[in-house]
Amino acid sequence: MPKISVIIPCYYNEQNIPITSRELIENEKLFPTDATFEYVMVDDGSRDNTLVELKRFQQSYPDKVKIVKLAGNVGAHYAVLAGMKYATGDCCTVIAADLQDPPELILKMYVYWLKGIKLIMANRQDRKDPLLQKVFSKTYHYLIRKLAIKSIPPGGFDFVLFDSRLKDEVVKMNEKNTNTLYLLPWIGYEHVSIPYTRRKRQVGRSRWTLSKKIKLFIDTFVSFSFFPIRAISVMGLVLGIISLLYGLFILVAKLSGMIAVEGWAAIMVVVLLVSSFQFLALGVIGEYLWRTLDETRNRPAYVVEELYPSCAEDVAETDKAEYTDLQEVRLPQREEKSLDTGSKI
Repeated sequence: MPKISVIIPCYYNEQNIPITSRELIENEKLFPTDATFEYVMVDDGSRDNTLVELKRFQQSYPDKVKIVKLAGNVGAHYAVLAGMKYATGDCCTVIAADLQDPPELILKMYVYWLKGIKLIMANRQDRKDPLLQKVFSKTYHYLIRKLAIKSIPPGGFDFVLFDSRLKDEVVKMNEKNTNTLYLLPWIGYEHVSIPYTRRKRQVGRSRWTLSKKIKLFIDTFVSFSFFPIRAISVMGLVLGIISLLYGLFILVAKLSGMIAVEGWAAIMVVVLLVSSFQFLALGVIGEYLWRTLDETRNRPAYVVEELYPSCAEDVAETDKAEYTDLQEVRLPQREEKSLDTGSKI
């Protein structure tokens, strides 16, 4: 029987979880009877009652729901990575906890997977979001498609279904400061994209701040494209040629008596322009160097504070080494917290 792992990163989603869980369970009725589901709920360091709501969901469906509680907020992409680590399905899908992505689309993606397609991306044709958010999203994905990953659909994606083989490859990559989901098309397997319209958020507010969007933009560019470094090289070459030609012009003009070399203002403009470019170039190079340093330090990508496995799992199997190849750390587990099954976590 095919098993579908539904990975859901959660951050301050206490209001969304009851609605989301009901819709996901209801959505199972659309699938063939031989399909089974596993819900990997990743609490990304929420400080509200998100974990409480997740536990209620697990109590209602103990054989389907597992909870990964991260110690701190590491961002949605690391939360997805943690979910991939603990997903055991034959295929996996990632969907937002606010359910702006329609869960009924999972069935259509699942049908493609049964046909042998390893990666199915839900391509946002339109989104019922504020205008500024739409503009940022379209600009971001246009630049990424143009300069970095040409295989992603025009509207980008973060709602996706993929084979467990791709999941294993992403987990093995052990890569930080990147767009985790965009590693999937980068691997190179055959893929398809399905157009859809993203729904308007009904409950709560988005925690996807401008600073997080800018960081994702920089991370994606630096991880998947050599364009920033190449642009610096080209700009340096262009400025060098212009400087050489202008210097020759000044020299010839002076020797021929056409001008008296003064031009203090022009010199200052050139100096400021070149200095600004140098600082910009140093900043871009610094981004690459910092990421190289961050990789070599081998710090954990995330820290698992608590793991609440489903009843269908062997608890002893999930309680393995504290350090893994994924750069994950498991915190010492507290004895007073236990599952309904009696197994202490």
